[in-house]
Amino acid sequence: MSKRRQRVGYLPIVYPNAAGLDIGSCEIYACVSPDRAEDTVKVFGTFTADLNALADWLGANQVDTVAMESTGVYWIPAFELLESRGFKVYLVNARHMKGVPGRKSDYQDCQWIQKLHSVGLLTNSFRPDVEMCALRAYLRHRADLLHHRASHILHMQKALQQMNIQLPQVLRDITGETGLAIVRAIVAGERDGVKLAQFRDPRCKSSAETIAKALTGTWKEEYLFALQQSLELYDFYTQQVANCDAQIQQQYTVMKPRWQYSPDNPVTPVPKRRRKKRNKNSPPSGVENEIIRITGVDIAAVDGIGPGLAQTILSEIGTDMSKWPNDKHFTSWLGVAPHNDVSGGRVLRSRTLPTNNRAGQAFRQAANAVSHTSSAFGAFYRRKRAQGGPLHAQVATANRIARTVYHMLKYHVQYEDMGADEFERRHWERDIKALRKKAAKLGLTLVKAQSVQATT
Repeated sequence: MSKRRQRVGYLPIVYPNAAGLDIGSCEIYACVSPDRAEDTVKVFGTFTADLNALADWLGANQVDTVAMESTGVYWIPAFELLESRGFKVYLVNARHMKGVPGRKSDYQDCQWIQKLHSVGLLTNSFRPDVEMCALRAYLRHRADLLHHRASHILHMQKALQQMNIQLPQVLRDITGETGLAIVRAIVAGERDGVKLAQFRDPRCKSSAETIAKALTGTWKEEYLFALQQSLELYDFYTQQVANCDAQIQQQYTVMKPRWQYSPDNPVTPVPKRRRKKRNKNSPPSGVENEIIRITGVDIAAVDGIGPGLAQTILSEIGTDMSKWPNDKHFTSWLGVAPHNDVSGGRVLRSRTLPTNNRAGQAFRQAANAVSHTSSAFGAFYRRKRAQGGPLHAQVATANRIARTVYHMLKYHVQYEDMGADEFERRHWERDIKALRKKAAKLGLTLVKAQSVQATT
């Protein structure tokens, strides 16, 4: 065997003090290096006392780094306890360890994890710091509350439809000022369509006569009961969202600024912007100021993001951009960068890989939001949509917005939109420059059409 083949087949030990954990709901299988213990695999429970015993056993075997799969939520207590005990914990994507078939038991899984980790073949997943993790937990819970509340809005619409009360046809949102006032009056016992139409808000586009005509139905008792309970559940979840917002605001107050002021890098004052009308799912009005205080930049000022997406993005990615070497690594982690299959120096296939990255989804929402705006991102979206369709434009615009946020957080610079006209002008100049370069390469000269007509 040649030396080249020997070097390829040999994998040096990168982490000699590594351990591997296979975590389940009731048991945790732990494996250490064969030279550390006679019985390299030991089983522990999932109670707190068992987790402390696991940490003691790892410490007794001189383990300093531990790898575990990110399956479900069972890994969270073990991860936090081991991290608090001073271990370097690697949270690994389970898909990265399923390449070898035949390992069907927890006993073999923990050994496989320990072996891969010891030779440095496992990549640690990104996880924000403790304060950002707490903020992320609150925001994810708030999103779940909004999701549960939305189902009860559908239940109210269903009950109204079953009674042939066509309120959703004349109102865009039955949970608006006019819709909720009418629904509450119906639950209270009012059945006269004319009187119900008097709850119409002056800003409502539908007339009182149209609303009164839509509020004539069968008024069956079983459907009224369902409407009443759906309304009560909607109010309950609305109150829970308000309580969650208060807890989020409290979390913001305990978080210190993540940037340092310097004369060379001051924070420029944020100009007042005209905001759209606040909807019922928007965060409280003070969120944007808290984000500026913590990061030193106004992420919500980026076109398409706003305060709601800004706090979601901040809680998912944190403020330390050194976790990613550059903006290309950042967009790749978000799932908004193309993945190229290259063979023989040729790109065989280019696509974005499927991912559940919440920050990536937020940037995609921002890309959709700017599709019809007069911003530079909007002009870029429309140009990409003409080239490759809406999905291609969504990913490309999300990539550009993500790179903008990356540079804002890394270099503490404020966002300034050049506008759609300036974007088109610069794009036109780049096209002209490219055409002149290509013409010079072919031995030709690029001449404007007006000059040609003047000479003729």
